[in-house]
Amino acid sequence: MRRASLALALLLAAGAASAATPAEKDLFAGWRFRLAPGAAAGDAHPDAKDWQPATVPGAVQTDLLALKRIEDPFWRDNEGSLQWIGLADWDYHLDFDVDAAMLSRGHVDLVFDGLDTFADVSLNGKKVLSADNMFRQWRLPAKGALKQGRNTLDIRFASPVAKLLPWLMKQPYSLPGEFDTVFGDEPKGKQTSNYVRKSNYQYGWDWGPRYLTAGIWQPVRLQAWDDLRLADFHIAQDHVDADTASLHAQFDVRADKAGAAQLKVEWTAPDGTKGHEERSVSLAKGENHVAVPVSIAHPQRWWPVGYGDANLYRFHADVSANGAPVASADKDTGLRSVELRREKDQWGRGFAFVVNGVPIFAKGANLIPFDSFPTRVTTAKMEAILQSARDANMNMLRMWGGGTYQPDAFYAAADRMGIMVWQDFMYGGAITPYDKAFNENARIEAIEQVTRLRDHPSIVLWAGNNEVQTGWDDWPDRQDFRKFVNADEVKRIDDGMRELFGKTLRKVVADLSPQVPYWASSPSTDYEGPANVEGDGDFHYWKVWSGSEPIDHYLDMTPRFQSEYGLQSFPVMATIKAFAEPGDMQPESKVMRAHQKFANGDGNQRLLLYIRAGYGEPKDFPSFVYLSQVMQAEGIELAAEHLRSARPRSMGSLYWQLNDVWPGASWASVDYFNRWKALQFHAKRFYAPVAIVPIRRDGHSEVFAVSDRTTDFDATLRTRVYAMDGKLLRENSQPVKAAKLASTSVLKADDATLLKGADPKRTVVAFDLLEQGKPVASHLLYFGAAKDLALPKKPELTTTVRQAANGLVVTVTAKRLARAVWVGTGDLDVRLADNAFDLLPGESRDIVVAGNTDAATLRHALTVTSLVDALKETPP
Repeated sequence: MRRASLALALLLAAGAASAATPAEKDLFAGWRFRLAPGAAAGDAHPDAKDWQPATVPGAVQTDLLALKRIEDPFWRDNEGSLQWIGLADWDYHLDFDVDAAMLSRGHVDLVFDGLDTFADVSLNGKKVLSADNMFRQWRLPAKGALKQGRNTLDIRFASPVAKLLPWLMKQPYSLPGEFDTVFGDEPKGKQTSNYVRKSNYQYGWDWGPRYLTAGIWQPVRLQAWDDLRLADFHIAQDHVDADTASLHAQFDVRADKAGAAQLKVEWTAPDGTKGHEERSVSLAKGENHVAVPVSIAHPQRWWPVGYGDANLYRFHADVSANGAPVASADKDTGLRSVELRREKDQWGRGFAFVVNGVPIFAKGANLIPFDSFPTRVTTAKMEAILQSARDANMNMLRMWGGGTYQPDAFYAAADRMGIMVWQDFMYGGAITPYDKAFNENARIEAIEQVTRLRDHPSIVLWAGNNEVQTGWDDWPDRQDFRKFVNADEVKRIDDGMRELFGKTLRKVVADLSPQVPYWASSPSTDYEGPANVEGDGDFHYWKVWSGSEPIDHYLDMTPRFQSEYGLQSFPVMATIKAFAEPGDMQPESKVMRAHQKFANGDGNQRLLLYIRAGYGEPKDFPSFVYLSQVMQAEGIELAAEHLRSARPRSMGSLYWQLNDVWPGASWASVDYFNRWKALQFHAKRFYAPVAIVPIRRDGHSEVFAVSDRTTDFDATLRTRVYAMDGKLLRENSQPVKAAKLASTSVLKADDATLLKGADPKRTVVAFDLLEQGKPVASHLLYFGAAKDLALPKKPELTTTVRQAANGLVVTVTAKRLARAVWVGTGDLDVRLADNAFDLLPGESRDIVVAGNTDAATLRHALTVTSLVDALKETPP
């Protein structure tokens, strides 16, 4: 996690004319692990008491799985039978050799980039560390404890529940947390997760399982150096505009003695242009913070996707002493300015991201961890999920605060793709302790993470937490807690949170990454007023879904920036088959409830409530799955398009959520295997740079031309009225001017004007925005919920498959109107360029298919479904 491209163990030999060779030894291979002696789980799991090979970085669960000592944690309802692992203590052991050359160095540090979480470390039988934070690096001077030849490392990982629960049960109260366990290892209302710096989601969430990992989850190594160590190299962006980038190349140097040094910085622009700066400095004994000013004329700035190229500069740094190089480092970063603009206006106070002076409407989703077991997430998987976001025209992802800070490779990929990252600190909603030790632990964690990540141009916001303030102010269990605990203690708790999120973390960001704004909590007004209000700050809206309100209530709220809202669905059948047997294929089966974490499995009834309200009764389980995706996609589309149409009053739409930690029902639009749900295909359309958006309420419609382009353009609005059985009833066109970076109202009409006597249950209106005669955006408008429409019972869908220059192409054609067409490919590992769409009478859609298959295999696997195929009773 901390392993940047710095040559961290770079050496200066005392009095020597040339630099010594850096020395580093990875401690990955040869680890063994076992269930700690005396553990209660030993009787039921005797095999776990023996020493077994461990993978580092890794976790106990993934090692046990690799050794076939446990079943797949995601299969059926295995979750409950595997809880013993997170409730036990575990030992790790390593024998390793150290040679005389390494021990001859002035310093040898033992560096753990991440220990999960309560860990007592002994080196050659001597205790050297008690770790208590999953998100921190631990650097220990180890030379005095090492010996030439064979050495040993021993680590005892304590279960966070077993360690903290006895203490918590003696306390006068328990701080309000998030989700109570259903497995009985913690009493209701007695959650230990508040008191430890460990990923909240591993304690169980309403979209993922409860798996408390333990282990060496980040790299571990020895680093040797003599008189000087380059701890960090950073490009501080003091000011960046189109004319000049005024920068400081900052060096953090640890020196054993005072002396002169020479600093040199070379930079290479995206177009290959080069430059350099040099400076001589005097180093003091101890920690040194020194810098070289750098000025770049007419910088090639980094832009979010859709606004320009995601340009990256390469910076190379050298530190020399006595004429010899002693340290070097490389850094890739993008040059850009970021502002969180909060101007007062007629609607309250705005909340808009401004990059390089351009206001950006944020289009995207919330990102949760990629897996229940972080160490098995590959760079390729992270990049694939990011690519899915970019392919769906997203320009921002919010890294939610209940998971983990991601590895550098994730942010590097976001940098290259031009995807902005809203980065929460890792606090997921639980109320935090107010003691000074907790605050100091959190402060050091923040320093390390901001230092590690601050050169990534993709990060455009640091946010203190997820829902801590709004939960404290408004949630019923917090309100009950306030009544139970005396007023003085309530104030101490409140003051502690304000200190941590309003001051401590804010100061870390201001000191280390001042060019990126800080936001105290999501949602909030940055402690300048109440949290989660419509007219100021960011907003989480959950009355739809969590409150069971109708989907069209999304139109009732127009916040300044909607950073959470969502509807659930199931993944496609191929993904469901990865965790369930044929006998499990019912919404209320034990296994489906186990993979539905909302309301302890009752979320499937919530899904049915929304499906029945909008569409009708599913005829079987695959139809239930399909209809859940249709409902989710069309509901989120309504909300997202409403927000985009309200620009500049609203300047952001981040729906909950993009991805999954395991296969199951959730709010994700991309499932655990990166298979796109219907919502992801809809997002590709409703987040397109140019969109035509009809909003219908109470028998009246207003149509908006929404444009993210930075210049105005002339267009034509074409309106076509169709009978669903195929007849074109009316067509007309009108010129419109689509304003840049704006939503422009281009048509207002009531139902009577649009229909002109046609039956609203049998009629659809098609709006197209044409530029130079070609459609750049299209949208259909219906006059009622799908269940109330007289949809054609037989749309007569046909498909063909052909080989084209760009790969296989599937063509889908409808004789009559077809709602919610889904092209299925069975278990084939292929990706369709388009899916989950409506077809007008006589309309065809060409879909490019990517993946390793041939035309015959694809034809055999191909299925096509529309709404009327999935219902027990077709609409009247």
